[in-house]
Amino acid sequence: MKRMYTIRIIGIICTICIASCDLVDYHPYDGRVKGAKGINAQNIPLIERNCRDKDTIRIVHISDTQRWYDETELLVKAINGRTDVDFVIHTGDHTDFGMTKEFMWMRDIYQKLQIPYVCIIGNHDCLGTGEDIFLTVFGDVNFSFNASFLHFVGLNTNAFEYDYSTAVPDFQFIEKDISLLTPEVTRTVVAMHAIPGSEQFNNNVSNYFKYMIEKYPDLIFCLSGHGHHSGVHYPFENGVPYFECASAKEKSYMLYTITRDSYDYELVEI
Repeated sequence: MKRMYTIRIIGIICTICIASCDLVDYHPYDGRVKGAKGINAQNIPLIERNCRDKDTIRIVHISDTQRWYDETELLVKAINGRTDVDFVIHTGDHTDFGMTKEFMWMRDIYQKLQIPYVCIIGNHDCLGTGEDIFLTVFGDVNFSFNASFLHFVGLNTNAFEYDYSTAVPDFQFIEKDISLLTPEVTRTVVAMHAIPGSEQFNNNVSNYFKYMIEKYPDLIFCLSGHGHHSGVHYPFENGVPYFECASAKEKSYMLYTITRDSYDYELVEI
């Protein structure tokens, strides 16, 4: 009788555990992603379709939202208040420690955007199993697409996080991407997290990086994050500006207006 009572108790406990499986707290780097996945691949066709044949492209640039959840919510709300933006680019550091929940928490905020967005990987996103989670949630760490006349390139430049043992930047990707360009593309923007000269970039290849991205048609400027402050940098003497977007803590974003023969930019504080 006592044995039967014990078995029943064990059975009840097992039933409760199974019914409450959502309460189990998995390892922070376990990679169990719930919710939206492959976001870049879903949003890029939307951007290409929405921008087709346009003569003016407007891009909102945000970056380094890591741990600033409330501020990111405010940024999303402010961006949603606009009706003149074609897409949003996030130049990396979505997380502080590369943990699965960090990616999901921040992704769920981005998903409130009413404008298509794409994301680049940052150095903090590479910690632990962060790269694998980024690949699941957002997609490839190197990607490109065409917004009418504008070719947009997103690159992983966090070489330090790979101990310089991986091709970062990936010149094979860049070379292939250039080879596939069509005549309709006349201008280019390249986005990354860390720029040449920073501690994350593989500065042994910075001059070759400059040489390769200059092969893109009319490289007008580059975008970055990492430094947590808004500003304009000129790592090379070729006149190409590298615009840095501040972290979400600063409650601001960059807005770029690009036409077929000119561009303008603005720091927007919310």
